[in-house]
Amino acid sequence: MRKIIVLSFITLDGVMQAPGGPEEDTSSGFNFGGWVAPYFAEADEAAGELMAKQMKSADLLLGRKTFDIFAAYWPEHSDMWPGINDVTKYVISKTMNKNNSEWKNVVFLKSVDDIKKLKNLPADRQDSESTDIQVHGSGNLIQTLLKHDLVDEMWLKIFPITLGQGKKLFDDGTIPSALKLTDSLVTPNGVIFANYKRAGEVKTGTIGA
Repeated sequence: MRKIIVLSFITLDGVMQAPGGPEEDTSSGFNFGGWVAPYFAEADEAAGELMAKQMKSADLLLGRKTFDIFAAYWPEHSDMWPGINDVTKYVISKTMNKNNSEWKNVVFLKSVDDIKKLKNLPADRQDSESTDIQVHGSGNLIQTLLKHDLVDEMWLKIFPITLGQGKKLFDDGTIPSALKLTDSLVTPNGVIFANYKRAGEVKTGTIGA
């Protein structure tokens, strides 16, 4: 079975909307787009090995909006993410079934059942070093994956700011679940890298009992 790994930039108050730039996602009047930019270069340098692991070749599972953003950018910037143009990109969309972009190796999925089938398939590429499937951006898709307990790991980069508005990573799709920390790092400028994997059900008790 293939693992689905969610990679996300989030603020201390859990906002994930438009980390990369002002025009990335202005829905609902969001005007803080690009909040990662002041921190990214220093954090990226400090987390070299961890970032290298996260940038290893893996197939992608994307929502339609994130696909549109990525398809417009990565074909011309593959030097920044080696292999990004060669992996399979799975796009979940109820209305889109044809790839009109220059990005190759695109497969369209229609439903949660399609995603479940994908998890049970081997990697498409014979030279693949990993069967992992990465999810970037794709806020609505993440809610669907969380709701159906399809997320195996979460690789989070938590930035030392609060925004008080915007789409959140843990929103209406969140279910009770326990997680185990598998890797972590704190950069000098306060960015927390925290990787988690699913660890069963939530346990409760009484402190001091």
